[in-house]
Amino acid sequence: MNEVAPGVWRMSGIIPCLINVYLIRTTRGEVLIDAGMRWMAGGLVRALRGRPLAMVALTHVHPDHQGAAHAICTRRCVPLACHEADADVMEGRRRVGPPTWLVSLADMAWSGPAHPVSVRWKGGESLGEWEVIHAPGHTAGHVIYFRRSDGVAVAGDVLRNASLRGGFGRLAHTPDAFNESPAGARQAVRILHGLRPSLLCLGHGPPSRDVDRLARLAG
Repeated sequence: MNEVAPGVWRMSGIIPCLINVYLIRTTRGEVLIDAGMRWMAGGLVRALRGRPLAMVALTHVHPDHQGAAHAICTRRCVPLACHEADADVMEGRRRVGPPTWLVSLADMAWSGPAHPVSVRWKGGESLGEWEVIHAPGHTAGHVIYFRRSDGVAVAGDVLRNASLRGGFGRLAHTPDAFNESPAGARQAVRILHGLRPSLLCLGHGPPSRDVDRLARLAG
């Protein structure tokens, strides 16, 4: 794993930076932010061996973010956290959205088993020194984990820093085919910009300090 900021690690993947999983240090112990796809479970469990894991916390419940959550929570006996608006998807009572063929295909190929949500964020909670910021749009329950002391934001899919055509390293909006509310997704970018982050740790692509590009996308 690669430390991208003090107490923040990006977990190694088969294709580096394509689908990101982060580990953050908190006063409660270490917290895994997102859980990749279901077939990443074995690698993540091995990478977390010996670590003081206290929780798995999701930015949102999409197939490439919740896939290994059940396996990790079960094997490590730790609670699962996500926003209350995404909890019914995580627990298997509602299918993931939006109802596009791309999301349906990803659901079949990548989603992991349902798992009980022990901690249901509303937004505004603290996870040690990290704040839970509700930023709906990509999903109704999308959240940002923000450390105000140094401006690190683990921001899921509010933006992306990777694309099939552009490669890695250019911040862009998440395509609307993956957003439950396209208008809400644009507002979520403005919420992220309003935090004045110094480092963006996103679900796709390498971490970015391009705050000027963030400002343009928020505008």
